[in-house]
Amino acid sequence: MSSSDSSETSCELLNWFDHPGPDRPLLLIAGPCVLEDMETNLEIGRCLREACGDLGMPYVFKASFDKANRSNIDSPRGPGLNEGLEMLSEVGELIGAPTCTDVHLPEQAEQVGRHATLLQIPAFLCRQTDLLTAVAETGRPVSVKKGQFLAPEQMSNVIGKLHAAGGRRIMLTERGTFFGYERLVNDFIGLGDLMELGARHQAPVCFDVTHSTQLPGASSTQTGGRPDRAELLAKAAVAAGVDALFVECHPDPRKGRSDSATMLPLKEVPALLKRVVAIRRALKSG
Repeated sequence: MSSSDSSETSCELLNWFDHPGPDRPLLLIAGPCVLEDMETNLEIGRCLREACGDLGMPYVFKASFDKANRSNIDSPRGPGLNEGLEMLSEVGELIGAPTCTDVHLPEQAEQVGRHATLLQIPAFLCRQTDLLTAVAETGRPVSVKKGQFLAPEQMSNVIGKLHAAGGRRIMLTERGTFFGYERLVNDFIGLGDLMELGARHQAPVCFDVTHSTQLPGASSTQTGGRPDRAELLAKAAVAAGVDALFVECHPDPRKGRSDSATMLPLKEVPALLKRVVAIRRALKSG
């Protein structure tokens, strides 16, 4: 286990999972889609850590060491398992924040669990029993993105698999549902159903802001998006009562190695966070 994983920052995330209720603050999971160069990773992480600190929000730095589901064979995938996990640990230590990354294969889980605080299951892999079992057995908190092809209540089977393997700190993430071939839609009735399911199993619900704006297959070689609608979705989700937001951002999204069509400009995120925290506080006071 790396030094960052045994730090107070990891304990903050564990405490957040273990203390549900109206006083639990809104959590932000955010970073570049895939790990960038170290200078960019740190710029993003430090900016978000500072913004969240000012607002009393817990923050988790997220970036993938490998994007295995790129649209095109020639698209950059990231630094890979070994180099990527070392980079992730270093970022977490330098910015003083817990970290999150995707796990794609069961055999990756143990190694990833030694470096990342929160393990994420990509939406397309949310039904893979061996993968769910492997991440649960690490003892790490697990965030599972609801597949674009699943109804909210079907995530109960995912929870059951994680529980059977000893997983207890579980987060469910909404990232849109397929609507035709090139659209994702966010069904807020379904989001309510997912939150009810989460409440029954003490599993907080996260709303994936930027992936929800994707236009899958918008071109023959890459995914398109509508990042101009990200703030609308973020505010609606927080007003609906979600526990966390997932946001991908970059100092210059056009230069991002992955999801350049949906990532938010880094400079816009602090103001967005102020607005969603204000909504969260209004809900609490009401």
